[in-house]
Amino acid sequence: MTQSNITDDEYQNGNSSEPRVCTNTSSNESSSDVTAVDQNTNGNGFAQQPVLKMVDRFRKFLPVVVDVETAGFDAKTDALLELACIPIIMDEQGKFIPGEALNAHLNPFEGANLEQRALDFTGIDPNNPMRKAIAEEEQPALRRIFKELKAVRKENDCLKCILVGHNAHFDLSFLNAAIERTNSKNHNPFHQFSVLDTVTLSALAFGQTVLARACKAAGIEFSGTEAHSALYDTQKTAELFCHILNSYPMLTNALLEDNTANEKSGVE
Repeated sequence: MTQSNITDDEYQNGNSSEPRVCTNTSSNESSSDVTAVDQNTNGNGFAQQPVLKMVDRFRKFLPVVVDVETAGFDAKTDALLELACIPIIMDEQGKFIPGEALNAHLNPFEGANLEQRALDFTGIDPNNPMRKAIAEEEQPALRRIFKELKAVRKENDCLKCILVGHNAHFDLSFLNAAIERTNSKNHNPFHQFSVLDTVTLSALAFGQTVLARACKAAGIEFSGTEAHSALYDTQKTAELFCHILNSYPMLTNALLEDNTANEKSGVE
């Protein structure tokens, strides 16, 4: 092998396009040794950053994007008509991606209030025969969705799900009210009050707080005609959440440093 002409300063600063050449002239060097080095670098001779797992990213919380469609603004008295959830997972490169969507059309609970203005806004007709044919009662629908979310949570070694939403506390209030109505507390995978809100994230990233405008700023297609469907809004909120997180790698670098410091000090 020939000695490289680049200086140590050029190598450390990444200013040279010439690969760093090993000066070991041993005839016993094998191609497998070189391959092993290549697999542990980013192609420029620098060590790759470790990929964070979901369990390390949000303090053992699994983010789950949630959206509800309702017949009013009072979680205690107004009907919950649609619920959609999408867990956020990570690919092999450590990028955030939406998982499989879970959703339900719900029958209004007994005695529920139905505000006509809210129904006109969402376009939902609880008495539509086609809707009634697929609508579920709250308790079995909640427990079906919760069971699926718990499976994803366990796959990612997380302890709890954390609700992600656009105006997240609105969604959480209706979810918690339904959990209480159906005696489903022991089935609930979500943290009772903590949330991650894409309104705040969008305001920081784009100066926008409206979902449609934030999606447009992020380059995400958004259809006004499909909006106000719980499933569609959840899909778009999930895309937006992933886009924002994936656009700020410095957050991951800070977490890597913080996790390393905590491991050394014994802090969890």
